[in-house]
Amino acid sequence: MTMSKPPSAAEDRTHDVILRDGTTLRVRPPLATDAECLRRFLDSLSPATLHLRFHAIPRIDDELVGRMLDPDWEVRGALVAVTSGVGGAEGIIGLASYDRLRDPRVAEVAFVVADDRRLAGIATRLLEQLAAEAAAAGVERFVAEVLPENGHMLRVFEDSGFGVSITHRDGDVQVEFPLGPTGRYTDAVDARHHTGAARSLRPALAPETVAVIGASARDGSIGGALFRNIVEGFTGRAYPVNRSGDAVAGHHAYRSVAAIPEPIELAIVAVPAGAVLTAATEALDAGVEALCVISAGFAETGPAGAEEEKRLVSLVRAHGARLVGPNCLGIFSAKREMNATFSRSGFPPGNVAFASQSGAVGLAVVDEAVARGLGFSAFVSIGNKADVSSNDLLEYWEEDPETNVIALYLESFGNPHRFARIARRVARRRPILALKAGSTPIGERAALSHTAALAGSDAAAEALFRQAGVLRAHTLEEFEDTLQLLAAQPLPHGRRVAILSNAGGLAVLCGDACAEAGFELSALSERTREHLAALAPDEATVLNPVDLLGSATAETLAHAVPAILADGDVDALIVLAAPTAVLSSEDAARTIASATDGGAHGKPVLMVTPGAEPVHGRVPCYRYPESAVRALRKAAERSEWLRRPRGRIAEVPADRPEARAVIDAALATPDQPWLSADDVRRLLRAYGIPFVSQRVIDRAEDAAAAAKALGYPLAVKGGAPGAHKSDAGAVVLGVADDEALASAMERVGLPAVLQPMVTGGAELLAGAVQDPVFGAVVALGPGGTSTELVGGANFATAPLTDVDAEELVTSGKTGVLVSGFRGRAAADVPALADLVRRVAALVTDFPEVAELDLNPVIALEGDCVAVDGRIRISRAPRRGRLKTW
Repeated sequence: MTMSKPPSAAEDRTHDVILRDGTTLRVRPPLATDAECLRRFLDSLSPATLHLRFHAIPRIDDELVGRMLDPDWEVRGALVAVTSGVGGAEGIIGLASYDRLRDPRVAEVAFVVADDRRLAGIATRLLEQLAAEAAAAGVERFVAEVLPENGHMLRVFEDSGFGVSITHRDGDVQVEFPLGPTGRYTDAVDARHHTGAARSLRPALAPETVAVIGASARDGSIGGALFRNIVEGFTGRAYPVNRSGDAVAGHHAYRSVAAIPEPIELAIVAVPAGAVLTAATEALDAGVEALCVISAGFAETGPAGAEEEKRLVSLVRAHGARLVGPNCLGIFSAKREMNATFSRSGFPPGNVAFASQSGAVGLAVVDEAVARGLGFSAFVSIGNKADVSSNDLLEYWEEDPETNVIALYLESFGNPHRFARIARRVARRRPILALKAGSTPIGERAALSHTAALAGSDAAAEALFRQAGVLRAHTLEEFEDTLQLLAAQPLPHGRRVAILSNAGGLAVLCGDACAEAGFELSALSERTREHLAALAPDEATVLNPVDLLGSATAETLAHAVPAILADGDVDALIVLAAPTAVLSSEDAARTIASATDGGAHGKPVLMVTPGAEPVHGRVPCYRYPESAVRALRKAAERSEWLRRPRGRIAEVPADRPEARAVIDAALATPDQPWLSADDVRRLLRAYGIPFVSQRVIDRAEDAAAAAKALGYPLAVKGGAPGAHKSDAGAVVLGVADDEALASAMERVGLPAVLQPMVTGGAELLAGAVQDPVFGAVVALGPGGTSTELVGGANFATAPLTDVDAEELVTSGKTGVLVSGFRGRAAADVPALADLVRRVAALVTDFPEVAELDLNPVIALEGDCVAVDGRIRISRAPRRGRLKTW
C-alpha cells in the first residue's frame, strides 16, 4: 500500500538523514493515514524484538497503533523511518517515541527497528531527530528502562554522544541523559554524518557504471555530447539511453535503464525538464544509486519550478540515493577518468577538487586553471544544489588521497553552521579556497540597532570563513592566483619575505605591496649577502629587496635563489624576472624551478614576469607583483590559522528559565518588540553579562530617593524602549546633586533611567544580530556615539569558541583600543572575552533575540561593564535541522 504524502503541517518535522552505508532515509511523524503500514511494521517484528521493545509480547491492535499516530509533542512524540520501493510505495522500518512523565521536563524514550535493518544505524538517527524535537517541545531529559539483554539499545544510547548515565535496578537497566547540546554530542553526530556522506557520494564521483539518459546521435544533443565525453577516457562502463534505442558514438543504446544488463551506479539525466521526474523514477526503480540532472527548468525558474525540484529531491531521497543538480554541467572524476560534462575542453588530472554553483563560472575557472598548468582530481557542477552541496563534497574530499586543494565557487549557503563545522575540520588537512559571490542584506527594513547597521550577510560570511579556516577570494583573478600557489607550493612559516629582482623599480613596487599586505622584508644574513655580492656587479643591491640589475642571467638566478632560500630569516621568496636581452621569461622559469629543488626548503617561491606572458610550471608565475603578493597573503593566512589553537565551545552557565520568562513576556506584546530598561538588565543578568546598576523612574518624585540609593555622580537617560538615547538628546552625564538631577529629569522626560557613573576605560560596542542566512552574528568594536562612523567592528558567527572570543577582543581597531590607546591602561581581555561569549550563548540559545546592542561597554583595567543596552525580541522561524545536509 502507498502511504499518502505527509501534509504540510508535518513538513517541519520531516528530515532526511544519511546512514553509515551512504544510503539516505526519511524520518517523519507517523500520520493517521499510516495506521495500516505501522501495523504491518509491528507485525513483521520477531517475538524477541517485540519483547525487547515492550518488555512483553504485546497485542498489535488499533489501540497500540493509534497511540503512535499524529503525535501532539506536548504529551507524546513519535517519528518513523520510511523507505520507498518500486513505484514509490513507502514502508516503515523504524519507530521512535517518547512519553512525558509527571515532571514535564522528563520523557521516557524507546525505539525499535526492523529485524533485518538493526545494524544500519537507523536507531541512532531516529534518536538524534527525536531528541531535537523533544528539546524543542521543552523536554530537558530522556530516560529509558532497558532489559539487560537488549545490548543493541544500550549501545545506541552509549554511542549517541549524549552524556548517558546507566544504573541497574530491579532487574532492568535505567538510562538517563540530558538533551542539551554539548561539544561531545555535536562531534558524534558530525562523525556519523561524515561516514555516511562520504560513502553516499562514491557512486556519483567514482562510479563503475554510468548511464546517460537522453543521449542521442543527433547534432546538438547535450546528452550525446556528454556521452561522447565520457567514453573518451572512462575506465568503467557507459551506456546511452534513449527512446529510440539508436546507437550513440558506436555504442549500443537502451530504451530504459532497467534494460541495461548490469546495475547502474550513476545516471546522467539530460532530458527536457518536464520529462525529468519520469526518467528519474524509472532509473531509481532500476536501482540507480546517484543521479546527476543536467536539465534546467527547476527552482531557478520560480515557484512552480521550485515545487518540481522539491518533488525530485523527495523522490531521490525516498530511494536512498543522491542527486547532483539539477541545472548543472555535470561531473569530472580523475579517479575514473570520467568527463561527464559537456565542456569542450578536457580536464587534465591533478590535485585540485573544485565545486561550482555556477556552471559558467566553473568552466571559466577550469579553463584558466588549465592554462596556468593546474590539473583536477574532481570537478562538480552542483547547480541548484537541491541535494548534494559543497558540504557533502567537503566530507568526500576530506579523505580523498588525490585531492590536495579544495576550491569552491559559492553563491549561497544551504546550512552555514554545518559548513562551518565541516570546513573547520577539513581545513586542518587541506586548504579550502572559496570565491563567494553576492551578499544578502539583513532585511528590507532600515537597520534599527548599531550592530545591525554594521553587520550584514557578507560580513557574516567573512566571519564564518575566517573562523573555519576557509580562504576567501574576492575576485576571479585572486581566486586563480591563490589556487595556483596553493596547488604547487608549501605554505610560508611566517611573514618574512625576500624579493629578488633584475629591475629595481619593480622591487620597490613589490616591497610596497608586501608592506600593505602585512609582510616584512627580512634582513638577510651576512653570509647570504656575501654570497649574492659575489654573483653581481658592484652596483647591485644585496640588501632586501635584492637587485641583481638587468645584467642578471639564468645562471645568476640559479645561484642566487638557493642562497636566499637557505637563509633562516626568510619565509618566502618572490622573484621578479623582467625579460631582458640576457634573460628570457622561459629561461628564468626553468632555472627557478630547478633551483628550488622541488620545494626541499619548505618555502614558497613565486615568480613575476612583468611585460611578458606568465610562464606556468612548477613555480607559480604572475604578471604583476601585486598579484603574487595577494596570493602569498592568502597562503600566510592559512599558515597562521593552522597555528591557531583549535579552541572549544564551553557551556555558559545561565538562568535559562529566567531568560525564557523575559522573552515569552515580550512575545506576548508584539506591538512593542523592544525590551524595557528593566527587562534588558534582567535578561542580561540571566546570562551573567555585566551591566551597571540602575533605577527606572516612572514618577519624577521618586528620582531623589533613587539617586540617594545609587549615589552621585549619576548618568540620567531616557527610558523609552529601543530609543537611540544620544540621538534624541536623552542622555545627561555627570549629574552631581539634586538640583542637577531635577534639570536632567526635565530634559530626558519619563520614564527615566538613573545609573551610577562609570568613568575611565575604553568605550566599546558589543552586540549581536540574527542574520537570516547565518543565524547569530556577534560583534565587538569601537563604541560610543560615532560607532558607525569609526567602524572597525569585528564579527564572528555563533557559537563561539574561546579562541573566537579572544580574537574578537584583540583584533583590529578593537584590539588597539583594548591594548591601551593613547596612554590608557590596557583593558581586561579575559573579562571582555567572557562578555562576548555570554552574548553569543544568549543569542544562540534564544534566536528570538533579534538584535542586541550594548553600547557602550566600558572596558576597564580589571573588569568591563555595559552601561546601556537595547534588545529587540521577535518570534524566531522554525529552522529545519537536517533538510539540507
